[in-house]
Amino acid sequence: MGRQGAVALAALGPVLAILTSLALGRQEGGASSALLRAVLLADLCYLLILASLIGVRIGALIAARRRGSAGSKLHLRLTGVFAAVALIPTIIVAVFATISINLGIEAWFSERVGSVVRNSLATAEAYEREHRMNIQGDVLAMANDLNRAAVNGLTGAQLQDLVVRQALLRELPEAFVFNSEREIVARGEFSYLFSFEPPTDEQLARARAGEVVVTEDERNNEIRALVYLTNFFDAFLYVSRDVEGDVLRLLDRTRETVQFYEQLERERGTILFDFALIYLGFALLVIVAAIMLGLWFAERLARPVGRLVGAAERIAGGDLDARVKEERGKDEIALLSRVFNRMAGQVQGQRDALVATNRESERRRRLIEAVLSGVTAGVVGIDGNGRIDLVNLAASELLGLETTDLLHRPLAEAAPDFAELVGAASDAPSGIARGEVSISVAGQPREFLCRVAPKLPGRPDEGHVLTFDDVTALAAAQRMAAWGDVARRIAHEIKNPLTPIQLSADRMRRKFVGRLGEDGAQLESLLDVITRQAGDIRRMVDEFSRFARMPEPVAREEDLSALVREAVLLQSEGQAEIDYALDLPEHAVTVMADRGLLNQCLTNLLQNAADAIEGRRERDGENAPPGRISVCLREGERSLHVVIVDNGIGLPAEGRDRLTDPYVTNRKKGTGLGLAIVKKIVEQHGGELVLGDAPAASGLDGAQVVLKLPRPAGNKTSGAEKSVAQAGATQA
Repeated sequence: MGRQGAVALAALGPVLAILTSLALGRQEGGASSALLRAVLLADLCYLLILASLIGVRIGALIAARRRGSAGSKLHLRLTGVFAAVALIPTIIVAVFATISINLGIEAWFSERVGSVVRNSLATAEAYEREHRMNIQGDVLAMANDLNRAAVNGLTGAQLQDLVVRQALLRELPEAFVFNSEREIVARGEFSYLFSFEPPTDEQLARARAGEVVVTEDERNNEIRALVYLTNFFDAFLYVSRDVEGDVLRLLDRTRETVQFYEQLERERGTILFDFALIYLGFALLVIVAAIMLGLWFAERLARPVGRLVGAAERIAGGDLDARVKEERGKDEIALLSRVFNRMAGQVQGQRDALVATNRESERRRRLIEAVLSGVTAGVVGIDGNGRIDLVNLAASELLGLETTDLLHRPLAEAAPDFAELVGAASDAPSGIARGEVSISVAGQPREFLCRVAPKLPGRPDEGHVLTFDDVTALAAAQRMAAWGDVARRIAHEIKNPLTPIQLSADRMRRKFVGRLGEDGAQLESLLDVITRQAGDIRRMVDEFSRFARMPEPVAREEDLSALVREAVLLQSEGQAEIDYALDLPEHAVTVMADRGLLNQCLTNLLQNAADAIEGRRERDGENAPPGRISVCLREGERSLHVVIVDNGIGLPAEGRDRLTDPYVTNRKKGTGLGLAIVKKIVEQHGGELVLGDAPAASGLDGAQVVLKLPRPAGNKTSGAEKSVAQAGATQA
């Protein structure tokens, strides 16, 4: 129906154009003007209908463009181009035609044409006026002669004779004397009855009033004059003279032409407006038809393009099943639709192949990730440019860095301690390098056993794989085992001669001191030195023995809070000058531990804190603050923290990690075995010993020692305990 309506509207346009032309060609009289108005009204209605349809279509296009419909922009643009192509030439032609008509009309109504028309009328009127004056003079002269003759009295024959003579004298072909009853009284010689045409009553009245009535008879080519004879009783003189009939007819036509010319001149603006209106109507018709044609052609062109755009957007969105309707024909649009469908099929096939490959790659990647995530060793992949492209979870945990801080960064920036080993692997013929790397992770020293190998055998330029294990605990255990063996050897080698030395000194004291008199006192003093030094050596050997023969803990459920309270109580009794602050939970805190070993551990830590305070007093003298030791127990989610903070001399910044090694100490009188024994006891219980500086929140500026012990399995923390544990963990 829409196609049929469009065809009907298209066919109606030429029909209305033909009717308008016919109506304009017959524009004469009121009926033709009414017909023209009706045709113009039909043209206006036709234009309004077309404009409305175009407006609806353009509105739909604008709405589709705002919705982002595919092809709407191209459709609207093509319509605008067609409208502009039709509009500009049509307006130019209409303006040029209007100007041309205006110039033509101006030429029609120029001063020269007007003067010629008016001069023609003046000439014709002068000719008529001359004839009128001649016949008027002749009739008046003849009437005067008749009136004078009538004074003396005239008979009918005399009057007839006088009229004949006067007519001949004045060359009047016809002359009649008649009364008001239109009865002829006398006539000229060539005046015949059948040529007498009586004047009208109105003419008689005018003549009776003294007027010379002059009339024209175009049918008989005559000009006539009527006058009243005053000296006669009821008599009129009626004469005629022949004139050129064409002159009279020409005079009338000239007069009508001049009137029509003057009328056209007065209506020149209206005529010009009518022509401009007609041109405007045809221009609008052409423009509207062009827009309709543009809409139709743009729709034919934009519809397949819009389908292509929509299908392309669907493909871009991931829907590779999108296809377009293939257009008929062999033009480029039809070819494009077929090529697009073929291309979409190829892309879909390639996508399916890529998806399958990607799934296989993803499966392998997940397998590799699963393998790497289960490996405790750190694995770092390095590309040919020295950038990190693979990091497993163990590597980021061992290095104390996030995976995002390592990936896609140069190894020399992310982990510079490994760069030298990677460089050695690049220079090695086999591309493989091994070594140990010591770095600091979160302030704690770590030792890693590393191996660097190329990703592809024989191709070190393709990158390397760095694997490393944390051997810090192993190295510490090896050192502890080595020191234990050393301690056993020293204890064995030193303890054997100590007993004979001490026995010899006692024998010399009993045998010689009393016999030597004054020298005996000196000998007694020397023997005391020997005995005392031998005792010191024996105690040192006992320390060695205890370190070397550290018994395995026998774990039982113990109340850690009670153990801490007892250890602090014993220390506070012997260190009355030190203020001990104890912060322990009110409830029992269960821990699986060896009571004796854990008590020894706490005692050593508290003694070290007291020794640190004593060392600060020796250093600062009277300026040293009063000694304070804070001991608190915090419960974490999975561990228990015993935090000991003092305001002593503190721990050295350098070599702090070596303080737990045997025979390493920062005190003058220390053996260097206290912290080593504590660390060994803590590790035997599955815990950790952390050395650091006192936090600012504690109000102390000495050292802080955190003893971390694992919580027993199944021992859950309440909400209040958990918050306390978090606070303690933060402090630790």
